[in-house]
Amino acid sequence: MGKRVTVQEIVDQFDLEILRGEDGLDRQLITSDLYRPGLELAGFFTYYPGERLQMLGRTELTFISGLPKNLRRERIEQLCSEDIPCFCITRGQEAPEELLIATEAKGIPVLRTASATTRFTSKVTSYLEKRLAPTTVLHGVLLDIYGVGVLITGCSGIGKSETALELVKLGHRLVADDAVEIHQSEAGSLVGHAPELIRYLLEIRGLGIINVMTLFGAGAVRQYKRISMVCHLEAWKEDRQYDRLGLDEEKMKIIDTEIPLLTVPVRPGRNLSVIIEVAVMNFRLKRMGYHAAQTFAQKLNQSLLDPDDLD
Repeated sequence: MGKRVTVQEIVDQFDLEILRGEDGLDRQLITSDLYRPGLELAGFFTYYPGERLQMLGRTELTFISGLPKNLRRERIEQLCSEDIPCFCITRGQEAPEELLIATEAKGIPVLRTASATTRFTSKVTSYLEKRLAPTTVLHGVLLDIYGVGVLITGCSGIGKSETALELVKLGHRLVADDAVEIHQSEAGSLVGHAPELIRYLLEIRGLGIINVMTLFGAGAVRQYKRISMVCHLEAWKEDRQYDRLGLDEEKMKIIDTEIPLLTVPVRPGRNLSVIIEVAVMNFRLKRMGYHAAQTFAQKLNQSLLDPDDLD
């Protein structure tokens, strides 16, 4: 079942006045989209999205007041479908009596706010997008390295937390250790943060749990960060062929978003923190349009086509 937000939560969050339908405050919103039923008031109900929060602003209420009484009652009764979570009247305007009667009969809450329609719509939409965003929890460490959100993954004991500690000492910032809560705020955007219980904490085997903010200061941590790439640490496998040029770009799918994946083999003698730092700098260069591996491959191909260039 997807995420849901109750009407009661919207009332509490935005301090709304309840005009009717107190018994229907447990109704649920399943989408962040709001709707202003203009065409429906004119009689066109073919594509009426009744599952959305219905906004009635000055335009809609003025149109309603101009309808003949019988037609007004008929249109409003058609508006009040069983799927509607609630109606919300903006600018502190008076609710039509026909609306109060129709919603009372079906247990649909009617709310009111003093805010302007556009401003209130923007605030509610932003809130619902955050609350209804798809979420997941991944085992790993999330850091802000040179402004890039890097999720470090790998099996337990591979050295993720130790690498994170070294990166923090180098001046980068910790977002989450061990468990990273990720929500997809919009298409192609993943934002990660730490659960409240383990925020700012880092577990180092043999040392125990340390508080990064207490040890290194407020500049060494941050609460949220957009994830731009994944570094997966794995034990070195002698029978595996690792990419040595950087031409092969892997992707990892988290929720509905694919992000770049870099697999880093781990074995004694490799400085993982420096490797990840350089990987992030290279990632930033790619986003600015320079791809070192592709440039090298192009020059190599050109030199093979024209051997005189080798001189």
